[in-house]
Amino acid sequence: MPRFSPTDRSAGFWFALVLLLTLSPRSSYADLTTARQAMEDQANPLMLMTTSQGAIYMELLANEAPDNVARFIELAEGQVEFFDEVANATFTPRYYDGMRFHRVLPGFVIQGGSPSYHPLGAPEPMLADEINATALGLDRLPVLSEDGSINPMLNVGNQEEFARRVLVPLYRELGIETVSELDPAEDDIVTNLRGLTVMRLYEYEGYSYRSELQTRGISRGTVALANDGPNRNGPEFFIALRNADWLNGRHTVIGRVVEGMDIADRISGVAIDPTAFNPQSSIIYSIRRIN
Repeated sequence: MPRFSPTDRSAGFWFALVLLLTLSPRSSYADLTTARQAMEDQANPLMLMTTSQGAIYMELLANEAPDNVARFIELAEGQVEFFDEVANATFTPRYYDGMRFHRVLPGFVIQGGSPSYHPLGAPEPMLADEINATALGLDRLPVLSEDGSINPMLNVGNQEEFARRVLVPLYRELGIETVSELDPAEDDIVTNLRGLTVMRLYEYEGYSYRSELQTRGISRGTVALANDGPNRNGPEFFIALRNADWLNGRHTVIGRVVEGMDIADRISGVAIDPTAFNPQSSIIYSIRRIN
């Protein structure tokens, strides 16, 4: 078979090669360009999250959750100190580099950054929630509708869960500690239950809110912090793949995806159970601020 030398190649070949080399950088640059164009505020931090599935650009909402946004950037950029007792040394790692999306619920969320999967654990201290429940309208949402049905936003599946999530906190707030105290307090319980709002219920659970902040609901593309209860914000975050209003008021929103939701959807293609390692889980190569 004859070999081709550079002089044998047609002008069409060289034109195609030059065109490919010229367009390739522009295609990646176009992602950054469209990401910037999609930002709500050019002064907000723009983060590039590089994953094994592709790039995701996130606009962080510094005015809406200033403390938690600052911590997220510091973790990503290696500005938070961790002391490792085993090594007897202090480290400032780029926290998210090499971590995986350890929890994936297709069509719902992709979640990463869990300290349970990081050798240095969680940064201290945990940060307080930065949420304005009034801005979300939670102060106007009743727990029970007029016909007695449970507000679907609470995502309560059965009576047992209703008792755990609604009645027990209400009893605690009313100072009811024993079964014998229920009958005498029945009228008071009913009155309070009918006037109970979602915001007040969450406050019974320990959440506190800040009226001076702006806050948006959790919808497709929202970046928010995972937690294991009120004021327990660490490095773990999730990207919502659909609207999820039942998470409003319980998770601090730190940003929004402005480019790369197709990548987030691709990551969500395989369900990942956080209780077991799955080699199919997507890797976070890095998260960097790029503006």
